Order: sequence, then structure tokens, then C-alpha cells
Amino acid sequence: MTRIYLIRHGETVDSDSRRYKGHIDVPLSERGIEQVRRLASCLTQGADRRLPVTGLNAVYSSGLSRALKSAEIIARPFGLSPVIHEGLKERSFGLWEGMSFDEIRERWPDAFASWAENPLRFSPLEGESTLDVRDRALQAFYEIARRHGEDDIAIVAHGGINRVILCEILGMPFENIFRIEQDFAALNVIELWDYPVVKQMNYVV
Repeated sequence: MTRIYLIRHGETVDSDSRRYKGHIDVPLSERGIEQVRRLASCLTQGADRRLPVTGLNAVYSSGLSRALKSAEIIARPFGLSPVIHEGLKERSFGLWEGMSFDEIRERWPDAFASWAENPLRFSPLEGESTLDVRDRALQAFYEIARRHGEDDIAIVAHGGINRVILCEILGMPFENIFRIEQDFAALNVIELWDYPVVKQMNYVV
């Protein structure tokens, strides 16, 4: 059995503005750093009996700094350094990157409404489709899992990437991807047996 701790990065600078960050490399806020530190402490000390942590054998991360910094904080107590996998990078939002929800709604009302209603059929303008993101994220996820047999590993990624992985494992239609919440510094615990099992989802310390 492989146990995977799938983690979203901590809060970023300017997160209150609800902007699509995508491939824009924004840093963690001070609050975000503290969120991840609390999670790392919980993982290290086994402070919550619902988290079956016995150690980590490896930590993988998106190359974007908000995920990589979070991964460094998670990895440090275990004496590890994060391994960057570009397949874990957040979705590209194309023309919408850096824009707030309200700004997009005002400029492209029909496109934004279609995307919100059915993110499988519609995509951000000039951005990645949900199927494109699914293909690269799942390739990365299972490639990492195959490397580690019966190890416990952490993957630190993004809300969009985590939703895709969880949607696939739970057998959910991808039209419903936004029904899965991923808060900042959220932890999901996945065990890979003959079939995958989600043991914990969107856990926040």
C-alpha cells in the first residue's frame, strides 16, 4: 500500500482578491507560511490521531514558489528536500490569469458563466482545458506513486490539481469538480491498494 498526503499550498499574497493565479508565480503570505508550519508540525508529531503519519519517504512539489515553499516546510522535519515535478503545476488560465472573478465576469460574462457551469466542456480563454490538466496531473500522480511502492509520500500542489486527482479517484464526473473544496494548506490522505481509497479530504489544522 502506498500512502499519499496530497496537500494544497498555503495562503498566498493578495488571496483576498480572488484572482486566478494559474502560472503566475505569487509567494506565500505570512499567514500562509504559518498555516503550512502548523500542518508540518501536526504531521511530524502525530498530533492528530486521524492522521496515520509514521514518516515521509519523499516530498514532491509543483515548481511554482507557493507550492515549493510549502513543500520545503513540510519536508524539513523529515530531513528531505522536495522534488519538483512540472506535471503538478497549476492550470494555465490563459487570458484570465491575474484577473479577479468580477473582472472576468464583466469582460467575458458568457464565457465565465459557461466555465463556472460546466468546467469540463468549457475552458478559460486560451487556457488549459480540464481534460488537459487531468491528463498531466494524473500522469504525474501515478508516476510518483509507482516510484515508491509501500512508501508514505507527500505531494504539494494546487487547488485545481488536487481537485482533478480527487475527482478521478472518487469517480466523480468532472463537471462537478468545483464541488470538491480545497482550502489553503488542506491535507488529503489517499491510500493506493488494489484500488485507491480517500481516507481524509480537505483537512485543515
